[in-house]
Amino acid sequence: MAHLAWLLPPEFTDASLWVWLGLVWVFTLGGMVKGVLGVGLPLVVVPLLSLFLPTPTAIALVGAPVLVSNLWQTYDSRASRHNVMRFWPLTLSLLLSTLITVPLTLNLPAAVLNGMMAAALLTSIALMAFNPNLRSAPRWERWAGGLVGTLSGAMGGVSSLTGPVIITFLMALQLKREEFIGTISVIYLFGAVPLYVALWWFGRLEFSHLLVSALAMAPMSLGLSLGKRLRQRVSEVLFRRILLVFLLCTAIALITK
Repeated sequence: MAHLAWLLPPEFTDASLWVWLGLVWVFTLGGMVKGVLGVGLPLVVVPLLSLFLPTPTAIALVGAPVLVSNLWQTYDSRASRHNVMRFWPLTLSLLLSTLITVPLTLNLPAAVLNGMMAAALLTSIALMAFNPNLRSAPRWERWAGGLVGTLSGAMGGVSSLTGPVIITFLMALQLKREEFIGTISVIYLFGAVPLYVALWWFGRLEFSHLLVSALAMAPMSLGLSLGKRLRQRVSEVLFRRILLVFLLCTAIALITK
């Protein structure tokens, strides 16, 4: 293994067996959550990895699973050009906000970055727990979309957690199921691609990170398979409540880290 150390990120060259086991466990758990709920991979993986790895590294390692899953979802949903054009204020503001936020967070102390991660996680928990029943008038859709994209990009640049705010907004528009899937898959790509391009540009994402991220797709796939089986046996409501309590404990752990 020593002669392959040059392939690993600096954070892993002297990593103990427990770090590698933790990596496998976290991605397996993230896959299980996605298998049960259909969403939530970064929501689980990034905060948990941040407990024993630097937050930028945690965001980098989730890159391959996030990009591959969203690319496949975009292809599988056959998202229409109409949806892309309809939500261009959201996607453009998401892209710009992400690109602006990433360099602003590069030199922040680890404690501050963990606190910002915890704040993004608590926001996500609140939106999942209370599920606000919002409605958006068509005449305000573009303005609201721009605001949602800006907020989601800022959250994504810090934590990669862009999903909850966007999901809440799209649910307020009462999109049909297929239109919802096609739209959110494209929007997720507009958030993920600039995030990882910016991390690469500023030296926070290297080939070695992508290699470990690609390897992490194996335990994630295992967790996804287990989650699909678990979905048939466990109430989604109960599972969601357990997940929210677990994520709340994770947020508290990040604050006190």
